[in-house]
Amino acid sequence: MSTTTERPGTKQAGGFDMRHKSRVILDGNDRAGARAMLKGTGFDDEDLKRPIIGVAHCWIETMPCNLNQRDLAQHVKEGIRAAGGTPQELNTISVSDGVTMGTEGMKASLVSREVIADSIELVARGHMFDAIIGIGACDKTLPGLAMALVRLNIPGILLYSGSIMPGHFHDKEVTIRSVYEAIGANAAGKMSDEELIELENVACPGAGACGGQYTANTMAMAMEFIGLSPMGSASPPAVDARKNAIGKEAGEMIMDVLSRGVLPKDILTREAFENAIAGVASSGGSTNSVLHLIALARETGIPLTIDDFDEISRRTPLYCDLMPGGRYAAFDLDLAGGTPVVAKRMVDSGLVHAGAMTVTGDTFAEAAAKAKETPGQDVVRQIGNPCKDSGGLVILKGNIAPNGAVVKLFGYEREQHRGPARVFDSEPEAHEAVLEGKLNPGDVVVIRYEGPVGGPGMQEMLGVTASIVGQGLGDSVALVTDGRFSGATKGLMIGHVAPEAGVGGPLAAVQEGDTIIIDTAARRLDVDLSDEEIAKRLAAWSPPRPKYDRGVLAKYAALVTQADNGAIMRVGFDL
Repeated sequence: MSTTTERPGTKQAGGFDMRHKSRVILDGNDRAGARAMLKGTGFDDEDLKRPIIGVAHCWIETMPCNLNQRDLAQHVKEGIRAAGGTPQELNTISVSDGVTMGTEGMKASLVSREVIADSIELVARGHMFDAIIGIGACDKTLPGLAMALVRLNIPGILLYSGSIMPGHFHDKEVTIRSVYEAIGANAAGKMSDEELIELENVACPGAGACGGQYTANTMAMAMEFIGLSPMGSASPPAVDARKNAIGKEAGEMIMDVLSRGVLPKDILTREAFENAIAGVASSGGSTNSVLHLIALARETGIPLTIDDFDEISRRTPLYCDLMPGGRYAAFDLDLAGGTPVVAKRMVDSGLVHAGAMTVTGDTFAEAAAKAKETPGQDVVRQIGNPCKDSGGLVILKGNIAPNGAVVKLFGYEREQHRGPARVFDSEPEAHEAVLEGKLNPGDVVVIRYEGPVGGPGMQEMLGVTASIVGQGLGDSVALVTDGRFSGATKGLMIGHVAPEAGVGGPLAAVQEGDTIIIDTAARRLDVDLSDEEIAKRLAAWSPPRPKYDRGVLAKYAALVTQADNGAIMRVGFDL
């Protein structure tokens, strides 16, 4: 525990100095200018003598995902004040994958993770917060906040602002994924324009992040399993009154975490990362978790590779029957008892490190033991009766993905696929072909130059994958890309191919009509070409002209690593 390790400048006779940062910027006659500025915002002398707690959130009016965070922050601040601290609220940006999907705007999404981490780190370093609570939801916010916490390594908590409620369409629960699949159905003449609008009007009924075990809910569960979020805090939906109480409790809790001097790097051990991966695998979570957990591990200095995901997923049963592969929305998991029920299954099955510490001071097992499972629920399967015997994450390698690629399997997908490559050099080009009905059963759609560098920004392909499913081709067409997928994607869709085509990876050598061979059981992804032929084609290849020559996307493309390294910025890392 951090409270038993001396850190210069932080210990006092009574334990951890709860003003270990803020006294530097606020105490003494020479800091009168700083105090005067803060008094101009409404703080008084007593406020400025207490520990200063940053309350960082990602409120933005461009999506429903983070729409409740300003209100939730007020309850967090109430808890901080009640426990003897002074909160200072700040906010950063967020980019909605669901809104920007299928446009040039999607290139900004993964990049936003770095901007979120950078901006929170800068404000916290500049204003010397003693501790910080990060409130996130939409896909890149929680990993971005977690990365900032690790860089700062001050006492901190992450809080998920909650999932959206499911919509209802023709007596069925629907989510945003349903709309994207309906676009494909509409293009194929299987759904009328009026029905599409009717679905569009009900799919997102209010505030909250996308409502299946998509990336936001996957990362919320992962942050509970890794120990940075209190167990069970993520499960109540955004609009549920319980969320406000959870916010106040988190505000009170951060003062306890600060008093104990528990730092993020005390929690983020190798065992904690393995617990998080197991949670993702058991819940059928998003492939984006591979990027985000590797990125967080790099920030923490914990060795972690994509092979670890495959190894842990192989031995972890898929217990959760959650969308996109299963039947239930995130709200249904809450009704079943929430994340603690999943955690308890994992502890009882011996699939996690039960003694790993969490931010509350409980071990993982102690936190899981508090689960209150709803009798008769079937969202989380019982031990001995999983949805399938291994988890949802599978890592493939082969002559077009020597450093790896990622696919999410729920269990009903075919294990082998062999078919002709239909090659597209951008996501919009591929989507247009899908909507125009140019694909045939058995095809393998290859979308390249959409990786971290080539995109830049590694945009998601939900528009393409959902349209393929919506047109009735999900069982007969596969997709391979150096881009990535939404957590809502389902089917034999393989992403994160590394190295990407944009840096001369072998995906750049694939030509229209080449035979692509997929064997998920053997963990293989290949093109039916000799090594000599691939080398010959690559020798004649020249990189495409960068799509951006200035600004944030150009900087990202110049500094970003490949997907198997988390698509992080290179500066400060020994890779």
